[in-house]
Amino acid sequence: MTSVAPSDSDLAGRVALVTGAGQGVGAGVAAELASAGAAVAVNDLQAERAERVAADLRAAGGQALAAVADVTDFDAVGRMVHEIVDRLGPVDVLVNNAGIPADGFALRPFRDMPVEDWDQFVRLNLYGVLHCTKATVDGMCERGWGRVVTVSSEAGRMGLPSGVSLYGAGKAAAIGFSRHLALELVGTGVTVNCVALGLMAAGPDDHRRPPWPTARLGEPADVAVAVRYLASAGSAWVTGQVLGVNGGAVTL
Repeated sequence: MTSVAPSDSDLAGRVALVTGAGQGVGAGVAAELASAGAAVAVNDLQAERAERVAADLRAAGGQALAAVADVTDFDAVGRMVHEIVDRLGPVDVLVNNAGIPADGFALRPFRDMPVEDWDQFVRLNLYGVLHCTKATVDGMCERGWGRVVTVSSEAGRMGLPSGVSLYGAGKAAAIGFSRHLALELVGTGVTVNCVALGLMAAGPDDHRRPPWPTARLGEPADVAVAVRYLASAGSAWVTGQVLGVNGGAVTL
């Protein structure tokens, strides 16, 4: 049995697309992949945020560009990927991070949620994943190597009484899609996995101490290192899995 060397996490020569990377977890993931040597396309709906993160990555010595598009728009995603291929090369690593809704949402029981509010949860948390995966996965299969990593939530794996039923439904759908796609792509060199996040800190001043084993909230760096592993060559024997990044709050 061969061991996994540290170089197996080196992404030099790879191109990564990280959606929703203009802030928070996505920005942390983009920085981590850039530090591993990947050329990173920083996607965001807002050009200013995407440009700022891409500029920071370049200032740190990485290769990055801003890739502005609404991931809920299939045609816009196609144009974005075409531009990435022209400027950086084919996408080897897709990180489906865009989600929630982008502006957040109020906690509300399903019975109190208007029907017209349902669509935003499905379009972003599921269709955004479908659009970006469709636009990149054929090329990965043709080249014989690729990584699809979807940032999900523990709300997609367990029921919660906190008014997140539609959000959880969208995240659960993305997990289900990933599991099926992983099996469809066995033998192609492309793996498909998810990370399920626990409660994340709202910002650097959020010092709440939750009652689970690690007694702290999640930070972007916690997620970024997990995604880096799943994006690496060293994770080749891992596919169709959901990695809980939650501080021990959920043990499945």
